Amino acid sequence: MTALQTIRIGIVEDDGLILKSLSQLLGMQEDLHIVHGHSSAEAMLKEDTELDVLLLDIDLPGINGLEAIPRFLEKHPELNIIMLTVHEESQLVFEALKLGAVGYLLKSNSSDRIAWGVREVFEGGSTMSPSIARKVIGSFRPVSDTVLTKRELEVLQKLENGINNKQIAEELFVSSNTIKAHIKNIYRKLQVHSRAEAVSKALKERLI
Repeated sequence: MTALQTIRIGIVEDDGLILKSLSQLLGMQEDLHIVHGHSSAEAMLKEDTELDVLLLDIDLPGINGLEAIPRFLEKHPELNIIMLTVHEESQLVFEALKLGAVGYLLKSNSSDRIAWGVREVFEGGSTMSPSIARKVIGSFRPVSDTVLTKRELEVLQKLENGINNKQIAEELFVSSNTIKAHIKNIYRKLQVHSRAEAVSKALKERLI
């Protein structure tokens, strides 16, 4: 990218103050030009101006950011979409990337960091906030790296299958009290308070 090359940016953000502030801060960069800023995906989809990069929030009125990704890419296949959100949940990150986003940044990032991310995807790369990148890398760790023991993972898998304590105890040839102890440890280690939460977190973190 040459110094004189201008990157055309669109922003979809339903918080008016954030939209105005972000537009002003990014617009101060010599190589960045804010073409459109809208509070909804529907309004941005009506625009026909070609963009290089789109900063897209997830929580939006009407069509949310994730639902909007394929619609934007259908209309503009070469568009580089960066999710700009407060959400750090792993499942949202992977869903956004699976749908075609090439970056995932947090609103807590500085405007300079966001500007750097815009340039990075414009040049063909991908960009992520450090905490998001750490979650993505962590998702590829083998199960052996988890804090749960092999037996606790077995119990967790059976919980995911909907098996009750008595059945789990019979299948693992241990007492019901032993299973209760394992479940208590699972709750403590995963920092959850119910079977549903334990299973949900385990699936999100790819423990089972």
